[in-house]
Amino acid sequence: MALGRLTKDPDASLPYKIDWTAWLAGATISQSSWTVPAPLTGSGQSIESGTKTVIMLAGGVAGTTYTVTNRISATDGRVDDRSFELRVVER
Repeated sequence: MALGRLTKDPDASLPYKIDWTAWLAGATISQSSWTVPAPLTGSGQSIESGTKTVIMLAGGVAGTTYTVTNRISATDGRVDDRSFELRVVER
């Protein structure tokens, strides 16, 4: 699951979603946690339909790239992480 590099404006507050459906192979997400490096802030964390995780990200310094990581636990006992790079740019 390649998430790649995403961008946002430092003044934007936007949702970012990870779709775990293919990896889950019929299981669902039982827990989700996010690692968000300062000065980015994360809020509104949720699990959608048991297969997708969402977080609202705000802030950051223009010209800086941050690595955001989501760790989930599945109902079948598996645990895994997915990370993406978020580049903050003035738009």
